[in-house]
Amino acid sequence: MTARDPNLSGKGNGLLRWLGLGSSDHSVTVDEVESASQAGDAAGSLGWRDKRRRQLLEDIGSFMLTHRLEVAPDSLAIAYDVISGSNSKLTMLLEERILKREPITAEWLEDAARRSNPDGGEDVLNSLMAKLETSIEGFSETTTAARSATTEYNSALETQVDELKKVSHAGEVITELAAIARVMLDRTREIEQEMSRSEEETSALRTSLESARRDAEIDHLTGLPNRRSFEAMLTAEHEAAIQSGEPLCVAICDLDHFKRVNDTHGHEAGDRVLRSTAKSLAKISGDRCFVARHGGEEFVALFRGKTIDEAWQVLDSTRETMSERRLVNRANDQPFGRITFSAGIADILRFGSPREALKAADEALYAAKNGGRNTVLKAGDLQDRQAA
Repeated sequence: MTARDPNLSGKGNGLLRWLGLGSSDHSVTVDEVESASQAGDAAGSLGWRDKRRRQLLEDIGSFMLTHRLEVAPDSLAIAYDVISGSNSKLTMLLEERILKREPITAEWLEDAARRSNPDGGEDVLNSLMAKLETSIEGFSETTTAARSATTEYNSALETQVDELKKVSHAGEVITELAAIARVMLDRTREIEQEMSRSEEETSALRTSLESARRDAEIDHLTGLPNRRSFEAMLTAEHEAAIQSGEPLCVAICDLDHFKRVNDTHGHEAGDRVLRSTAKSLAKISGDRCFVARHGGEEFVALFRGKTIDEAWQVLDSTRETMSERRLVNRANDQPFGRITFSAGIADILRFGSPREALKAADEALYAAKNGGRNTVLKAGDLQDRQAA
């Protein structure tokens, strides 16, 4: 779906304005395309392509600004899919939401992107990395076995060459055979050295791949694991919890009034606040607790082996400690004031799937926000209130 989609145009382009694509005055029309094609002029064609690229960038920017989306790789990729029409299912979901006059939020877009492309790029990347690792392991085993066989062959051949040299009465034939064997021995030694270098290169490649995998799972602003890492951990921990019967809880935390921090002190100061929050939350992370940045000012935590009450106590203690601190913007010595967060927490095994538990934790989070912020609510408490 682009600004040129005739199905979305109409009187006043109301639907386009709702999308955040502006008016159609800047659109590239079919007539312009046909005119550029008929002209056959190289310079004109280049100008047209530049115009299309510029229009695409403007449309993506307008979409991001209109819906107040954070400028991040995930949101930019989703915006591109929406504007370019490369994801038809996502486009259809977006059109339905727009027709209902419902807001387009980052959370809704991410969920819609997952629903429209359940086997998305992350799964493909994981599959490719797994295949590459398997290939590397296979190649490493092959070169190791070949080098071992070559070494054994060299030893045996060298022994035979030495024995041939000792036989002085064998005549010219044996002497010639010894010379040929010596050439073969030198060559196999060269092959052995090449295989040894291949093993070293394979080891270096394996190390680089492991490093790339780690980098792909780290949020580089805060140093915490990122959303991709969290999704993988959530799946693994859920399966382990079912098998072991241990409790497993998930919490979603969101900084209170973070937009005010950015608007007042700037985004660099906001980044420092995010790093400070990540540092506080990282203190509860360990073998039984996994903390990650979920995106923007939102963090998530998995509590393994803790009931929802126990997990709540750990998280609420962290919230209280954070709320008692008074941070100062070191760039200008202006106080940030209290930096607090609200959170919702859910017992994953009480729900049909981890995704349902996440949704319940998210609903508890927003109840905490609506209830005054700087608090942690349990999904069970929220359900009890709704039932009452």
